[in-house]
Amino acid sequence: MNSLAKQLNDTLNKENPHIGEMLSSLGKAIYFPKVGILSQSAEAKTKASKFNATIGIATEGGKPMHLEVIQETLSAYEPKDIYEYAPPAGKPELRSAWKAKMIKDNPSLATKNFGNPIVTNALTHGLSIVADLFADADDAVIIPNKNWENYELTFGVRRGAVIVEYPLYNDAMKFNSTGLREALFAQKDKGKAIVILNFPNNPTGYTPGPKEGQEIVAVLKEAAEAGINVVAVTDDAYFGLFFEDSLQESLFSQLADLHPRILPVKIDGATKEEYVWGFRVGFITYASSSADILSALEQKTLGIIRSTISSGPHPSQTFVLRALQSPLFEEQKQQKFDIMKGRANRVKQLLDSGRYSDTLQYYPFNSGYFMCLKLVNISAETVRLHLLNEYGIGTIALGETDLRVAFSCIEEEYLEELFDTIYKAASELSAK
Repeated sequence: MNSLAKQLNDTLNKENPHIGEMLSSLGKAIYFPKVGILSQSAEAKTKASKFNATIGIATEGGKPMHLEVIQETLSAYEPKDIYEYAPPAGKPELRSAWKAKMIKDNPSLATKNFGNPIVTNALTHGLSIVADLFADADDAVIIPNKNWENYELTFGVRRGAVIVEYPLYNDAMKFNSTGLREALFAQKDKGKAIVILNFPNNPTGYTPGPKEGQEIVAVLKEAAEAGINVVAVTDDAYFGLFFEDSLQESLFSQLADLHPRILPVKIDGATKEEYVWGFRVGFITYASSSADILSALEQKTLGIIRSTISSGPHPSQTFVLRALQSPLFEEQKQQKFDIMKGRANRVKQLLDSGRYSDTLQYYPFNSGYFMCLKLVNISAETVRLHLLNEYGIGTIALGETDLRVAFSCIEEEYLEELFDTIYKAASELSAK
């Protein structure tokens, strides 16, 4: 094992041996080189006053070399802010701005100990970093039975972890904390579990209420007290799009500093929060009471980034930073929130009218981009194909009965026509 990796492992084991136990074999072996091209280039950048012949970019006239056909479309930005490599951890100013935003959006974090967000190539990359650092073959990854299918690829296929599901809703159609507890305590012999908490949930658009949030936290703490090491991952892809009286902060806030056997990891980003899906700007953030642990985890994370994508795209980081610093940011974001909330409310109004209830039921939703229909006595895949082939309408079939509808991409004025047509298609098939 490389001596730097061993030093990082020793630090984690000294500060909190439970976190050292959570690491995968790759997580134990990975490190970020202190002596290498990046470190030597960084040193030269501050001291090479005459010539800097260290970095693998081309310069011209003291600026990064570039083509005018590209620069003319980006004239609002200095070449140094778009063409140079961004650091592996991301643009420092962006990291600081995002941390400030996290505290503003999650006031409870102001008194908690957590690290500087590390820039990822959107949220899937952040989740894959978690998988690389903490998931080995046969480790349990606990998710609800209504989930984003990429978890299976990221943790199961790539890392060989075992996906353990529990029902998202209980009989009262609230978050099933009992199911989470049973799934978690079933891992007691393994002594470790990765728990993914995705709220607002994809595909249902459900976020637990404050009481349910307390129950989730209590379950994780109970598991930790029972000797289970828990990597608690909050997948906050749709954070902030809370349209009703649900949790308004990420559970990361409540999990930070909760128990030595719980490692909170927050995955979030501008991708969906700021409506810049193609920019691919996400973040991974760790919480710990130990600055040495946060530093060690950052170094291991940078080792994963360096060995996979090297660093994230610089232009999109600059674009997001500029938006966060703009005095118009909050106002414009509120405008988009209001549009999204209006669409969600209109969908609920239509579904609560009773006009579709003999064929279309729905799972509780209060946030995010999606809602999920439960079809009565008819196959979701059959309805999906009928809608697509006969009416030119695309939806997502999930399992036997569930049909995901993204109201995020349908103008409010067309929602009635959309659901009328879904109902028509389902009724036509039911009549056969």
